[in-house]
Amino acid sequence: MTENPTSSSADTLRSVTLDRVTTGTYVARTARGGSVTMSSTDDAHLSPIELLLAAIAGCTAVDVDTVTSRRAEPDALTVTVTAHKVHDGTGTVLRDVELTLSLRLPDDAPEGVREVAERALRVSHDRTCTVSRTVEAGTPVSVRMA
Repeated sequence: MTENPTSSSADTLRSVTLDRVTTGTYVARTARGGSVTMSSTDDAHLSPIELLLAAIAGCTAVDVDTVTSRRAEPDALTVTVTAHKVHDGTGTVLRDVELTLSLRLPDDAPEGVREVAERALRVSHDRTCTVSRTVEAGTPVSVRMA
């Protein structure tokens, strides 16, 4: 039986709760106990936009690292995501989102590991990275006041 892609059952539902700390500073928490502080000020915390870019990077990193590490433990894996914040007449949006993955493998890595990582990067983009696929799909966000 194929799952309905619009299903909202408990096993597919993901959520975070955001609480205000001070003006412009907030803590997002998961039910599992994870948390991250974000800020709209110029302090050391990531901004909401930076967190979105980090989510894209993290999703891709997990996909590529999982596949690559089965064959060879990388010496380094760095993902950089950039985007331009622009006002397009309807509001502010990010444009020209670009992800670059840098992978350094040990000298004794088996042959073909880099190609496996490149394939994993393509599969992540095309199929498995929920974050970037959702951004690219332009998924609507509904809002309401409780």
